[in-house]
Amino acid sequence: MLKGFKDFLFRGNVVDLAVAVVIGTAFVAIVTAFTNGIINPILAVFGGTDSLGLGFRLVADKPATFVQVGPIITALINFVIIAAVLYFVLVAPAMHVRNRFGSKEDAALTDSEVLIQIRDLLAEGPDSAGGRHES
Repeated sequence: MLKGFKDFLFRGNVVDLAVAVVIGTAFVAIVTAFTNGIINPILAVFGGTDSLGLGFRLVADKPATFVQVGPIITALINFVIIAAVLYFVLVAPAMHVRNRFGSKEDAALTDSEVLIQIRDLLAEGPDSAGGRHES
């Protein structure tokens, strides 16, 4: 029972899904507050006297044609911060634990060994694959 639970926990998809959903969602609020409180005022310094922020107008007399560059830079910074924290806090330690305590049998097989196993299974015939026959 515990072996099955361990296999479930160390399956790559489960760890990746937990990282993406739980921590990613919770951490987004922190990073958004950081970029709104620190990064956006720094970007506004480069925006000049225009109250719209960092960007440029496509047509000089029409404020509706203002292209905002600041939100794009902020989104990129958010992405990099979230990706770095998720990788260094969750993914790297999970990979370390998986490599240390996980099954080493599959990792030790080379491509040639896997192909040899497939060849041997195919040579045994369809009856050895659980009695399944293709029609």
